[in-house]
Amino acid sequence: MNLQYFSAILYSTCQILQIPENQTSAVTFILVGFSEYPDLQVPLFFLFLTTYTVTVLGNLGMIAIIRLSPKLHTPMYFFLSHLSFVDFCYSTVVTPKLLENLIVEDRRISFTGCVMQFFFACIFAVTETFMLAAMAYDRFVAVCNPLLYTVAMSPKLCWSLVAASYSWSITCSFILIYFMLTLSFCGTKFINNFVCEHDAIVAVSCSDPYISQKVIFIVATFNELCSLMIILTSYVFIVTTVMKMPAAGGRYKVFSTCASHLTAISIFDGTILFLYCVPTTKSSWLLVKVASVFYTVIIPMLNPLIYSLRNKDVKNAVRKLMISHQSL
Repeated sequence: MNLQYFSAILYSTCQILQIPENQTSAVTFILVGFSEYPDLQVPLFFLFLTTYTVTVLGNLGMIAIIRLSPKLHTPMYFFLSHLSFVDFCYSTVVTPKLLENLIVEDRRISFTGCVMQFFFACIFAVTETFMLAAMAYDRFVAVCNPLLYTVAMSPKLCWSLVAASYSWSITCSFILIYFMLTLSFCGTKFINNFVCEHDAIVAVSCSDPYISQKVIFIVATFNELCSLMIILTSYVFIVTTVMKMPAAGGRYKVFSTCASHLTAISIFDGTILFLYCVPTTKSSWLLVKVASVFYTVIIPMLNPLIYSLRNKDVKNAVRKLMISHQSL
């Protein structure tokens, strides 16, 4: 979806909401980012550039390894490849603008550009939330019903779960944008963040943001509760099944496989809960920025490292690919 197409969607939405076109075209936002720390601009630029490079190489590398290794053509790695794709897209939506704002003085962003960034960031954040839930269900089936695993986790079901995650995330994004566009924005406003995050946008509106803030609180809480309910239920059954295993080696193997997934869930969901499900005060904007850095920049880099460093199948697949490449 390019900028021109999204602008058309935004214009149509404004017409439906009876929002004057000049309201959106005349609005300009300035992303404050980390400008209050001028001495840190260059170090932060190189830090985030390194992080983004690792994120791109790690996630695209994970996708390539999974596609090139027949042994990894299983439901677990099917979901992992989509998680890597989501992380790559999520980081790409946010980090390039962050890097730009660290080295230029003009930190302006248009209303359309800001809403577009939030739209895509919301899509990938919600998709990741339910992708992690789908991965938890996959582990539940693999551990609790190993003999029926191939039948239960059929390609059709896997694609349905992925499609449902993307579809619901797009629906959530349009709901949040709908209520955001009911607010009036005027002139040039400073957004106290490095990304067009919902609370920072509605905080600079010229009208009461109460409804929009309540909507995102409800949507975020609903998504987190649904995701965590699936994850917790799956792992309760997994732990119960594992504790009944007679061999300690089998228990260790299962817990080792699930540890990577639980680590990714704890980091991602913990940050989202802090940002959207806990009331924010003006004095905590610095914490909000740090948390935003964590889930938009750091987590997309950590996920491929978590799943590759703790996963023997991935490491073996990398070795085989390197050996086959050297033999050519």
